[in-house]
Amino acid sequence: MDLSRVYREHYRSLVRFLYRRIGDQARAEDLAQEAFVRALEHEPEKPRAWLFTVAANLARDEGRRAAVRRRHLTLIKAEAEARPPEPGPEVALERRETVRRVQAALARLAARDREALLLWEEGFSYDEIADVLGLSRGSIGTTLARARSRLVAVFDELKSEGSDEDVAY
Repeated sequence: MDLSRVYREHYRSLVRFLYRRIGDQARAEDLAQEAFVRALEHEPEKPRAWLFTVAANLARDEGRRAAVRRRHLTLIKAEAEARPPEPGPEVALERRETVRRVQAALARLAARDREALLLWEEGFSYDEIADVLGLSRGSIGTTLARARSRLVAVFDELKSEGSDEDVAY
């Protein structure tokens, strides 16, 4: 197969064909080049039909990739629009202070209460918490309720003190 002759005879019509399929001249030229590179590798017996078949497949793949990119960008845009605005410095400071107080309150709890609360927060079931803490399943509800009450009491105490207590588990 004389590829240079095939190239001269079919390159322009192949690019036109691809341009009509994808609407981007530069990309159509790239895909036409790709079709010719593949022709070098395969040396088809009917180069014109083979080139247009390969080009059609390349254009279809290009369309799929573009659709995926558009969907991805749409999702990213929707996610960005759905995100609440960043809080101002006052709100961020208040959140950090609340987190610090919660951590300090947790540090003041008995180890069993603290671990029960943290395991519950991580999504552990009563059975799993009982296994980790070495307690009966029936006592976990009571343990959690008491731990929550103690946490709230210590948190309120720290809030009223305005404590700058360091956190150490």
